[in-house]
Amino acid sequence: MSTVEIDGTLPDGTALGDAIEATDGATNDYTSYYMINCAHPTHFASLFDEPQPWHARIRGLRANSSKMSHAELDEMTELDEGDPEDLGARHGALRERLPHLTVLGGCCGTDHRHVAEICSAWIEAAPAESEKQSGK
Repeated sequence: MSTVEIDGTLPDGTALGDAIEATDGATNDYTSYYMINCAHPTHFASLFDEPQPWHARIRGLRANSSKMSHAELDEMTELDEGDPEDLGARHGALRERLPHLTVLGGCCGTDHRHVAEICSAWIEAAPAESEKQSGK
């Protein structure tokens, strides 16, 4: 599991795709899958604009409720709970680009409202049964 900064890179500046490919190469693909944790979808969604082979290795998302950076959150005296509906909608928008996801959840600032919105949006974004059967 890894977190990314607001520009989609790891805290040390490494591109997420590069880190996944390096880890898989060094371990002969030992890792079952990867997750993005502790970041808002606005921080990483653009990484999935153009299909890449490493995208299939991402199987889980546990997003923060806040769009703030980690540095900004560290300075907060109260947790930023963000917008549950927006968080859900941003997950739904990722469904087509990340069809291998099997783990969804919340991280910093999320509660049952956020998780409910994430689940609702994910289900709503699911391809229709007829599309699944036709392979679309």
